[in-house]
Amino acid sequence: MGLLDIFKAGKIKTENETLKQQILMLNQQLNDTQNNYNELLSRIDGSKQAQLEAQINQLSVQRNAALEELDKLRKTIEAEQNESKSKLQAAQIKLTAANNALKAIQKVIKEDNKGSPDISSLAISASDMVADAETLNINCLDVPALKKLITANKSNVKKVVQKYESRYTTKANQTIYQLMVLALEAEIQNVLLNLKFGSLEKAKSRIKDLAKEYYNIAANGNQSIAPTVKKFISEIEVLYLEEVEIEYEYYAQKERIKEEQRALKEQMKQEAEERRQLEQQQKQIEKEEQKYKNEIENVKNAILTSDESEIEKLKKKLAELTQKLDQVEDKKEQIINLQNGQAGYVYIISNIGSFGENVFKVGMTRRLDPQERIDELGNASVPFPFDVHSFIFSEKAVDLENNMHKILDNKRVNKINKRKEFFSLDINEIESIVHKIDPAAEFKLTALAEQYRQSQELNY
Repeated sequence: MGLLDIFKAGKIKTENETLKQQILMLNQQLNDTQNNYNELLSRIDGSKQAQLEAQINQLSVQRNAALEELDKLRKTIEAEQNESKSKLQAAQIKLTAANNALKAIQKVIKEDNKGSPDISSLAISASDMVADAETLNINCLDVPALKKLITANKSNVKKVVQKYESRYTTKANQTIYQLMVLALEAEIQNVLLNLKFGSLEKAKSRIKDLAKEYYNIAANGNQSIAPTVKKFISEIEVLYLEEVEIEYEYYAQKERIKEEQRALKEQMKQEAEERRQLEQQQKQIEKEEQKYKNEIENVKNAILTSDESEIEKLKKKLAELTQKLDQVEDKKEQIINLQNGQAGYVYIISNIGSFGENVFKVGMTRRLDPQERIDELGNASVPFPFDVHSFIFSEKAVDLENNMHKILDNKRVNKINKRKEFFSLDINEIESIVHKIDPAAEFKLTALAEQYRQSQELNY
């Protein structure tokens, strides 16, 4: 690591520590302000309360901004560390390859000078070179199931190398073979070092290109060994491709975990927003409930002091107020059910203008009015609003959504990112699935797609 890298790392570390201290200070200020707020809430006027709430919100924003900056710094440090580690490993591989190649050539020269070559006395064999090249700590070794696969694969590589090594009986041919094996091992290690999520096909293409290159080099150097080299490279190419796929599975698993974490964060964010809205709705409904109770009490008192001509009117009004109170209490109970974290609506929606025919999104919301969530989705980076095919209310909406996603898993549009809840299938098929789950559920077969169809008409 150069002086500039050391200075940069030190600067990042200093910024990291400074941000941590700022976050601790902001957390303390936020806690102190929150405590003051709770203590004074019962005995301060509205303007003071609003002032404290504004102060708390401001501190929360500052703290969140500092946390985001700290997370960025952490990711930067991790990326630079990984890059430095990869460069170091690549340099070590190249150095090992160069040293072993030099030893092999020196050995051949030494035997030639003696004038009595003894092939069995060659100290550096191709299998030894393969063993030397295995010092690279590839990621799949950290996963037990993948470690088992890569160990078996490397064992097969050794067997192939040893099998073909015994077929060369001259020092020159054996040296060519040894150097080719060493170079191929160095190349595969560099391919593995540069592997990352999304680059599997590029890596496999590189292995295939290497197989062609090294066959041409060996064949041009000595035509007598070309058939044997071709067979060797054909066998080793299959094993190298398998090695790349095993290592790539590590990155695929890591990406799946990231997607699950992102989905969880998104779900938590959505649940927090839904809880906030439900709390607001509960407060409003409780005020409305109290209003009706007060009015009912007033009417009951009025009945006691009114004459016959007014009593019938008051009784009629009392019946109306009681009916409205029952409706409000039913709505309050529904809100409480939604707040328990399980109840909600599973929705099936489509957007022909944005995603085409026979593509459906299957999601879940705890909103009291599920259409609010659909309207939000229609405003989020899509040109047209969604059409609702079905709302299914369930006391265990999360389980219902997960069950539907499992049933539809092989119909996913995006098979990598499970957070994308879009599925491609015929509308009659998804209707059948909905009715099997809930025979009473309503399902609209027709997608109006009004804005999309109107836009299409204007194009002609």
